[in-house]
Amino acid sequence: MRQKQIGIIGFGNMGSAIADKIKREYKVTVFDRDKNKTNNLSGIKVAKNIQELVKGSEVVILAVKPQDFDSVLQEIKDFTKGRLIISIAAGITTTYIEKILKEARVIRVMPNLPARVGKGMSTLCKGKSASNEDLEFVRRLFKKVGDTLIIGENMLDAATAVSGSGPAYVCYYLESAADMKKFLHNFQRAAEAIGFSETEAAILATGTYLGTFEFLKKTGLTPSELKKQVASKGGTTEAALKVLEAGGTLEEAVRAAKKRAEELSRKE
Repeated sequence: MRQKQIGIIGFGNMGSAIADKIKREYKVTVFDRDKNKTNNLSGIKVAKNIQELVKGSEVVILAVKPQDFDSVLQEIKDFTKGRLIISIAAGITTTYIEKILKEARVIRVMPNLPARVGKGMSTLCKGKSASNEDLEFVRRLFKKVGDTLIIGENMLDAATAVSGSGPAYVCYYLESAADMKKFLHNFQRAAEAIGFSETEAAILATGTYLGTFEFLKKTGLTPSELKKQVASKGGTTEAALKVLEAGGTLEEAVRAAKKRAEELSRKE
């Protein structure tokens, strides 16, 4: 069976984790503006530029920061016809991407930090042009970095508040020596409170909870250090932690994270 050609733009934490986990099964080409990140790679081809990567790939994963996203879309828009584009950028909708990459099939994935050690919790949704086969292919791809859950795009901001920011909640309660069994129960209830079904909430909460412990174990980071890694300034996690630090409940914190995710989201 012929190997699919997969290109990854952006070789930071998430891009490199995905590349490492899929390179045995697929032909992987990567590009990052910071050449130091792509030195001495084994089993992975490095493209000279973004256009070369896109032209040579059937599937392109956009693993760049949201602030670099627009410039990357402009650079690749003339070469994406018929290609499957996977975006892992927070808060940027498939509608927004499809407007610029007019003839591409778009899938959005929201992985979380534990994906870096193969224990992530990734939520997925598809745009208008992508097929169910595309969605299933992407789900199989992201199974290599942990658990997956297919949801409607209208629930992706809520997923960001649960699985995206979730590792920070686990660490916050670990630091305060809380009853973690009770925490997990409350975490699942909080996910239900913002619109997930009982089954979805259980998958998201449990996957995030177990993945966070595995991440701490494999990286040797303290809960405090991990919390800092997840909580970028002005982001969803910071909004949730402020609520917890002010004595709010976990549900209130999750609602604050969802609200912030909605504020940051580019809908059109």
